[in-house]
Amino acid sequence: MRAASRHAPQFLGLAAALAFAGVATALVSQHVYDMQPCAWCVLQRVIFIAIGLVALAGLLWRTRTGTLAVSAGAVLLAACGVASALWLHFVAASSTSCRLTLADRIVGSLGLDGLAPEVFAARASCAEASVAMLGVPYALWSLALFVVLGAIAAWVAIGAARR
Repeated sequence: MRAASRHAPQFLGLAAALAFAGVATALVSQHVYDMQPCAWCVLQRVIFIAIGLVALAGLLWRTRTGTLAVSAGAVLLAACGVASALWLHFVAASSTSCRLTLADRIVGSLGLDGLAPEVFAARASCAEASVAMLGVPYALWSLALFVVLGAIAAWVAIGAARR
């Protein structure tokens, strides 16, 4: 595990890059291919951005405590992302409305849809937003990325704890 602690900044940088790449992919899908997001999709964007920002904070806070705190935070956020992706795939995707769901309330309470509507405004129902890329539903791509981000963060946390 020494490699995890020694290379924590590189792994946190990778996690940030992957998280922001996930949002960039969603934005290209929305604005180039007209795949409009639902509230659960937007919530996942928020979680990806939060993971990216937390990972970037880890590049600045390079103490053992800082690395542990940042990586634990990223693991928790990734777990939230996993839960939201699973909910979107198994429950919300068959719903004709995302209004007043937990995702709609969280996104609405953050007010991000008013600040940057092209990124954070839900523009489709969950059923309409249920699309696939390369035959795999977007929710499962998102799930896979959350799992990868959580694994990176957990590896960094374990390495920092053993230092």
